[in-house]
Amino acid sequence: MRPAALILALLVLVAAAPAEAARKRAKSPRLKAFTSCANLISYARRHAPPPRPIARPLPPRIPLPEALPESGAEGGGAAPDSSTTNVQEAGVDEPDIVKNDGRTVYAYVDGRLHAVDAASSRKLSSVAIPGAFGDFLIQGRRALTITSGGKGTILTEIDIANPAAMRVLRTFNVDGSYVSARLHGRTVRVVLSSEPRALDTPIVVAARKPLRARRAGWVPSATLRNRRTGRKRTRPLVACDDIRRTPRFTGAGMLTVLTVDLERGLPAVDSDSVMTNADTVYASPTSVYVATSGGWLRDDTSIHRFDIAGPQRTDYRASGQVPGELLNQFSLSEYNGVLRSATTEGFDEDAQSHVTALQTRAGRLEKIGQVSGLGRGERIYAVRFMGDRGYVVTFRQVDPLYTLDLADPTKPRVRGELKILGYSAYLHPVGDHELVGIGQDADAQGRREGTQLSLFDVDDPANPRLLHKVKLGLETSSEAEYDHHAFLWWEPLRLAVVPVTDFDGDAPAQAIGFRVDRTAGIAEAGRTSEAADVLRTLVVGGRLFTLTSEGLHAYDLNTLAPGPLTRF
Repeated sequence: MRPAALILALLVLVAAAPAEAARKRAKSPRLKAFTSCANLISYARRHAPPPRPIARPLPPRIPLPEALPESGAEGGGAAPDSSTTNVQEAGVDEPDIVKNDGRTVYAYVDGRLHAVDAASSRKLSSVAIPGAFGDFLIQGRRALTITSGGKGTILTEIDIANPAAMRVLRTFNVDGSYVSARLHGRTVRVVLSSEPRALDTPIVVAARKPLRARRAGWVPSATLRNRRTGRKRTRPLVACDDIRRTPRFTGAGMLTVLTVDLERGLPAVDSDSVMTNADTVYASPTSVYVATSGGWLRDDTSIHRFDIAGPQRTDYRASGQVPGELLNQFSLSEYNGVLRSATTEGFDEDAQSHVTALQTRAGRLEKIGQVSGLGRGERIYAVRFMGDRGYVVTFRQVDPLYTLDLADPTKPRVRGELKILGYSAYLHPVGDHELVGIGQDADAQGRREGTQLSLFDVDDPANPRLLHKVKLGLETSSEAEYDHHAFLWWEPLRLAVVPVTDFDGDAPAQAIGFRVDRTAGIAEAGRTSEAADVLRTLVVGGRLFTLTSEGLHAYDLNTLAPGPLTRF
């Protein structure tokens, strides 16, 4: 090789090396902590877009819901003859609009928390909760409601030691929209997503002043109010040196995880922040994962892992990316220290789905295995991970149910596929080798034809089978298709209860119970009749209850014969 050519080749290699190194770092980023408030403000002002011209007063921010809406265990701690919130992970409770402790039913409806004695159906007390659009968690003598209010989120601590005399103890107003929360033992982790106030600049000021150079413009704040003393205290929600950023600027928004010890009450005992947005929350017994669509690559999802081993702290551990977008929290699952994700990449005919296995290594969530090409031209409609197996539903015209072998996370593989008309939007495990699916029936062209309930046999992963299905009506829909908390599975009676709305004619709002049997099929057990849409169903003290905006309605669990209605 001539000297000039050799020199040119060396120059190309030298130039390519940093680019290749940068590309690898971008794919496996390690978050960097800000060293000071001055460092954070300088970085944010340098990278953030110009202030958004807005007019005052600012409109209230609405909480961000989980998208559409291992093992389908029910969480909480109710008595054996009572159900609990339908959660994704055993031992990890999720906030909802109704809870019970086996004796008392607590329901958040129309801005009030109500307590009802389950045995007598007598309303015990109710208390006004500041804010709106909320849900709550209970643990021991305390309830924590999480609502939207003004420009942010309101956490309210309520004493429920005496359900007949509930009282608000403290409120904690924090900057940012509520994403989701999880309860581990006595500790709640609340995930918020906030936009810096420095970008919310009035029109007149925006033309004359640069972005704020004060911490208050970039770091979210919180105000604690003691309802007994009337005292208020405002402070930054997180210290500047506890905030991290991604290697590439992905927005000036702030993902914050608050740690609330319910034995101590408000305020939060710990907080951790990342300068990015927050879309989806999943929690295992040992970790909380927060995912954000988009990031270091264009069509990808960034995932941040937080360790929750200590009851009074939450520690950032690692970050990584997967191709495409998550459907919802069920698209993530941790098993034996490995995080599995199911994502869809691309659109229309170019769409395909992936299942990716990631493991924490030196501050990074690194890909250790992946299977791709699921449902080409289709998108994911439901996911369920159960131990070393995974189940993925994709849909465009027909519903392929894919079974995956994840026993070796470095070599995940598709074992079987079942194609039927329609799709399942939620999959619930019943027993070791059966799945109940709730979703929509469809014709050969993919037109939806109402809610259906299906029972799948997945004992042989290479040969999944549809055992039975029942259609609920051409113009029907169920809240359980979008929110898994609306689905009730009562194992002692093999009873599935789903709220149903029929848009055809004057059909009443109702919940329908089904006996689900591998051999006998899916048989209707009874229907409730309500004056308003059924929000939730639950079992307490051996009776079935429906929750609507009107109140709590009791039914016989075996026959669904109506009992007393407790009005709110």
